[in-house]
Amino acid sequence: MALKYYLIIITLLTFLSFGWDKRMAKNGQRRLSESVLLILTFLGGTFGALLGMTFFKHKYAKKTFILKLILVVGVQLGLIFLLKEHLTDQQ
Repeated sequence: MALKYYLIIITLLTFLSFGWDKRMAKNGQRRLSESVLLILTFLGGTFGALLGMTFFKHKYAKKTFILKLILVVGVQLGLIFLLKEHLTDQQ
């Protein structure tokens, strides 16, 4: 149950971070680093990142960011697979 709430919060936080970064970019102000956006994504905010990129039209044209995002999602999927395998072997 706690995992569900964590994922909701990190998804919302990631989505809002993409929106905040887009707003700062438009106003020529100091922005969040790509590392912050990618770390939030890695920590479970993948859905929020994808929604934020689409909704705010932010970072979707930057190929290097897209490649890093794909790498983060790949690592997440690999970790999920390993954890699933490890946990099912335990039972």
